Amino acid sequence: MLSTRWTPFREVLSDMNRLQREMNYLFGSRGNAPVGAAGYPALNVREDADKLCVEAELPGLRLDDLEIYVQEGNHLSIKGERKRPEVENGAWHRRERGYGTFHRDVELPFPVDADHVVAHFKHGVLTLELPKREEVKPRRIEVKAD
Repeated sequence: MLSTRWTPFREVLSDMNRLQREMNYLFGSRGNAPVGAAGYPALNVREDADKLCVEAELPGLRLDDLEIYVQEGNHLSIKGERKRPEVENGAWHRRERGYGTFHRDVELPFPVDADHVVAHFKHGVLTLELPKREEVKPRRIEVKAD
């Protein structure tokens, strides 16, 4: 009797990955991570009238371990290294946190003013405020009656 391992969402994830690849191709996105595979660091990106705010979870890192770039006006790059803790005595029973270098590239929805980006790092969360360029901000058009 032939036995196979049951994997309950294999077909659904496969279809979602195919759809994501097609959407990335359609919209010219650089992202290629499969559905369910999160990039590191985890990001939240939100927009208001004047800026984009990006939050990245980076527990255990120091500012010296990070490099942040805005390229071509709408590509955000976060690079860094999480160093392995030095332990002199004892034995590891579980090691689930990853260590080493990382690099996360994100295509932003519109160009930002790279000269006025503000970055804060508090409690392991990096917060970037990326102001919109003037040409992408909405402008009110006044209508004149004849």
